[in-house]
Amino acid sequence: MEKSLGELLVEEKILSPDQVEKVYAKQRADGGRFTSRLLELGLLSERQLSEFLAKQYGAPFVQLDECEVDPEVLKLIPQKIVQTHLLFPLSRAGSTMVVAVSDPTDLAGVDEIKFLANCNVEIVVALEAEIRKAIAEHYNSPGEMAGEMGDDFPNLDAQVVEQDYDIVHEEEEVDVTDLAKATEEAPIVKLVNYILADAIRKRASDIHLEAYEKKLRVRYRIDGLLQEGIHPPLKIKNALVSRIKVMSMMDIAERRLPQDGRFKLRVGPKKEIDFRVSVLPCIHGEKVVMRLLDKASLQLDMKKLGFEEVDLAKFKEAIDSPYGMILVTGPTGSGKTTTLYSALSELNQIDVNISTAEDPVEYNLEGINQVQVHEEIGLTFAASLRSFLRQDPDIIMVGEIRDLETAEVAVKAALTGHLLLSTLHTNDASSTITRLVNMGVEPFLVTASLRCVVAQRLVRQICKHCRARAEVSESLLHLLQMDPTKAKKSTFYQGKGCGECGQTGYRGRIGLYEVLLVTDPIKKLIIGGGTADEINQQAISEGMKTLRVAGLEKLEEGRTTVEEVLRVTAS
Repeated sequence: MEKSLGELLVEEKILSPDQVEKVYAKQRADGGRFTSRLLELGLLSERQLSEFLAKQYGAPFVQLDECEVDPEVLKLIPQKIVQTHLLFPLSRAGSTMVVAVSDPTDLAGVDEIKFLANCNVEIVVALEAEIRKAIAEHYNSPGEMAGEMGDDFPNLDAQVVEQDYDIVHEEEEVDVTDLAKATEEAPIVKLVNYILADAIRKRASDIHLEAYEKKLRVRYRIDGLLQEGIHPPLKIKNALVSRIKVMSMMDIAERRLPQDGRFKLRVGPKKEIDFRVSVLPCIHGEKVVMRLLDKASLQLDMKKLGFEEVDLAKFKEAIDSPYGMILVTGPTGSGKTTTLYSALSELNQIDVNISTAEDPVEYNLEGINQVQVHEEIGLTFAASLRSFLRQDPDIIMVGEIRDLETAEVAVKAALTGHLLLSTLHTNDASSTITRLVNMGVEPFLVTASLRCVVAQRLVRQICKHCRARAEVSESLLHLLQMDPTKAKKSTFYQGKGCGECGQTGYRGRIGLYEVLLVTDPIKKLIIGGGTADEINQQAISEGMKTLRVAGLEKLEEGRTTVEEVLRVTAS
């Protein structure tokens, strides 16, 4: 009698009997495949499982994106079979067909192919994710493309979050009735669920659905960089976008104007993920961007954000001040909001009144009064700030200082006994000070209110599972402006690429920080009209580490690569 996969894993001492029983229990509760539940519990990585199966059954392990696919072979095997058994036909030579499988123990699928194609089957083992992607890209039916996605995410349940604004319906040349019907069809629902579930599985922060003249594509932003996903059929773009609009409580008839919305997904009995959705009309159709907000993954421990001990001590000293203004600066997506939330989490005590004005409110924080800015009805950052000052606040956070009006009210709050935290979009800490002055804030008010400026960036971390020593060319070291003697003594690393990191060599991100305290010498420079460069040089002489220096420290610790430091920091 053929042994089960669970028995084989125990026999080879890869898993314990208790661990296998845990997988069976989850399979009984949620249904689906043993391998899917095993991966979901994280007891093995997908690559480890695939390589074990390949070795156990004497089959080659392959990467599907490097394999040639014979289109004629695909016509012989219906997608219902390949989706049900999670296999993919590659080629045929004479009476033998080569088929990629994720689970060689599933002989039913191989037997079906033998019967249908009247041939022998030679199996090769591939990653489950690669097989799913190959099926999605080579079979064009939207229903079949979605396949049995519910099998891997049985508790995926979309819940619409109520909006606090009215949706305006306008007439347009579009059959709204047909669109509304299409959004409820099982194939479209399954395909949208697959895209969302795939993004969650890959730890994506954003999903991009983009329509072009001859194709429709899905991309995921993972660790700060976009990676390509599936290519659904172009003919279903309107139904796909409309389904997302319905979930986000948008107007499906409005296709000429940008729209914003949000919805919530429940994955499993406890985990919930918010999706913030933006729809933008483009020349070949509407582009959809969905931001994933997973409160469970929000890192509020400042020690784990990437601060070096000296910089963390400076920042904590600043936020412990009874009053004054603290600014966090950097481009969009550099982690400013997470740093501010971490600071608020540290300050959030029973005897402190904290109010925030945000656009949008990304995460709900217990014990903090959060206000969603609505500029279209006059609820701006400045208006919110004025209201806060009548609410007996101790600490105030403003999502962003965008104009002189907000800056002036923020300075006033900082000067009247309140601790104020906010963000600005500037390249480094010193230019933040000159930006405030250029906005129109008087230099003497800047020196009286500003306590600290933190500039930050995010670099990708090397995957711990495939990290290895690497040689770095002299040209890169020259660009890095690293001391040649120090470079020769340093050991550099990079990720080779594995199943844990999706073959990228990176997994997760960490912050680089530049902490500038507004000391008396810097105040004199501000009053005297000093430039950003002069302020920067003074701060460095007082011990400030620049973003580039912070990047070099992470490089020497073996946490990131030369390419990443060059990508996010300037010389």
